[in-house]
Amino acid sequence: MPVSKASFGRDLRLLKPTEFKQVFQKSRRSSDRNFTVLFLANGKRHARLGTAIAKKILKRAVDRNLVKRIVRESFRLRQQELVGLDFVVLCGRGIRLNNKQQLRDSLELHWKRATQKETTGSR
Repeated sequence: MPVSKASFGRDLRLLKPTEFKQVFQKSRRSSDRNFTVLFLANGKRHARLGTAIAKKILKRAVDRNLVKRIVRESFRLRQQELVGLDFVVLCGRGIRLNNKQQLRDSLELHWKRATQKETTGSR
């Protein structure tokens, strides 16, 4: 099934607990004050994304949903460059929601780090 350049269908999501568990156990990571991004090679011709935004860190559902929307949008726009990786994005304790561009920039940095680490094979 061909995937359009900017879609975010079911095949681009981590859906099953076993998929999340595999990324949590075997992944590499990139962290800053906003996000921790776990990534793992998936052997597929597309990237997949999962989010784990904790209620303990962001109490209000509207805030958690905002962060998930920002993460999904950033991933959707960069998915062609992230081929072959599974990602789980976690929220950092120091996240500030008042500057959405800063959150987008943070994610861009994490995507870049993940692709660089995967191509160089370094930890």
